[in-house]
Amino acid sequence: MEIRVGQGFDVHPWSDDPERRLVLAGVVLPAARGLAGHSDADVVAHAVADALLGAAGLGDIGAHFPDTDPRWAGADSLALLAHVAGLVRAEGWSIGNVDTTVVLEAPKLAPHKAAMEDGLAGVVGAPVTVKAKRAEGLGALGRGEGVACLAVALLLREQGASC
Repeated sequence: MEIRVGQGFDVHPWSDDPERRLVLAGVVLPAARGLAGHSDADVVAHAVADALLGAAGLGDIGAHFPDTDPRWAGADSLALLAHVAGLVRAEGWSIGNVDTTVVLEAPKLAPHKAAMEDGLAGVVGAPVTVKAKRAEGLGALGRGEGVACLAVALLLREQGASC
């Protein structure tokens, strides 16, 4: 059995656009301003995609969905993640699990955690955990200037199963 681990990271500042929705792990969080970004700025989906791509040796999310390409403006990041999961599977990998840590001061994620995990797991086809941490006042995230996410993904493949 071949095993690979990948890590992903993404960060976005808060948007000044009052119409921008906050989307984390595909879940729209009510009564919260959104993040600035080319797509829907879902830092969780982006970090998971980077972790999967890295583990499979397939580059990073920017190489697949560049922010200079108008096709990805406002894109649903769960759709991008589904595409990434398909690329990973096409290389003969199965996704063992994904673990994420979201760093933000507010809003609280606990009421949305189950929906976030279920949605991500449905897209990647494997268990996904979502944890939330505060930056405790340190740095830009601690001052509440945005949201970041770290992700780790485990990939498994039978020996000699590469495409």
